[in-house]
Formats: sequence, C-alpha cells, structure tokens
Amino acid sequence: MKNFLVKTVANAGALAVAVWLLDKITLTGDSTGKEIGTLFLVALIFGVVNFLVKPVVKLLSLPLLILTLGLFTLVVNALMLLLTSWLADQLDLSFHVEGFWTAVLGGLIISVVSWALNVILPDGD
Repeated sequence: MKNFLVKTVANAGALAVAVWLLDKITLTGDSTGKEIGTLFLVALIFGVVNFLVKPVVKLLSLPLLILTLGLFTLVVNALMLLLTSWLADQLDLSFHVEGFWTAVLGGLIISVVSWALNVILPDGD
C-alpha cells in the first residue's frame, strides 16, 4: 500500500512539473486545494492507465519497439497521456493535453521526473 501511495505522489509531482513547463497541458481549478485534488485524481488515472493499458500496447507494438530500438516508447507514453486526458475529461476533471507532440514532450518530462522522484522517495520495501 505504501508503494502505491509513493508511486501516486511521484506521478502527481511529475504531472505537476509537466503542467508547469508546458502551456498546452492545462490543469485548472477554483482554488489551489481543488487543483491539488484534481492533480492526485489525474495521477491515479495515469497510474491505472499505465498499469492496465500500457503493457498491452507495448506487447502489441513490440515489433516497432524493436525496430526503433525502444524509441517508440515515447509514442506509447504520449498515447497513455492522451488517454489519461480523455478519461479525465469524461470524469469532468479539469486536466487537458492539447495535441500529440505536446503529449510526446509531456510524456518525456513525466517519465524523467517520475523516475527521479521514485529514486528519492522511499518505496516501502
């Protein structure tokens, strides 16, 4: 359970950095508290998408991953971020990613920041 919470906090922090750095990834709210709540809900959605959907997409795109020596992972990460944005919109959360290339750059930022936060934060083992 602690590992799940740490990963969710890391995802929320990484999403916050992406929102802060990229103008076309937006997170809005009436107050700071609502923005933080929305950020954690989006982080949960992002974690579920990465846990359930990403392995299937990676398996189906295995030939492209091998052909591009893993660079196609950037496209997979962008698709997961776009799916998270769509799901957030369906749940009336104020998180939006505008465009594929913004999602590629956002996915790259989120991957790097999430990795760094997972190194720093304790994992509960």
